[in-house]
Amino acid sequence: MAMATVCSRRSDSSRPQEDIVERAEAYLRAHMGMPVSISRVSRYVGLSERGLRNAFYRVRGTSPTRYMRAKRLESVRRALRDRSTPRLTVTDVAVHYGFYQLGRFAAEYRKAFGEVPSDTLKATARIACRRPT
Repeated sequence: MAMATVCSRRSDSSRPQEDIVERAEAYLRAHMGMPVSISRVSRYVGLSERGLRNAFYRVRGTSPTRYMRAKRLESVRRALRDRSTPRLTVTDVAVHYGFYQLGRFAAEYRKAFGEVPSDTLKATARIACRRPT
């Protein structure tokens, strides 16, 4: 019986961390294209930087910085694949999502998705050209 009590306490104690991480994620999404420091996010959620990092590691298995970078990269990929805006350039999209060092951005993008951003954009343009109107 004591074991059930310990287990229920653990799940109860993890919920506040999940709530904190969800609040931090909402803040980060709202500021997707801006450089946001971890100290700013930690002040927003009312935790120390270490507390925020620990909560992210427990809930997401990664740091808030890596989490945000991955989300921004995913947003860039979605935008580059979006056929409704064919005039976008890779630079436009990268800068919109807060990537200002374009060489580093391209390397991170390639590592994450196995292709350079311009290849994603070109593939999207080829598909759009084949579509019947």
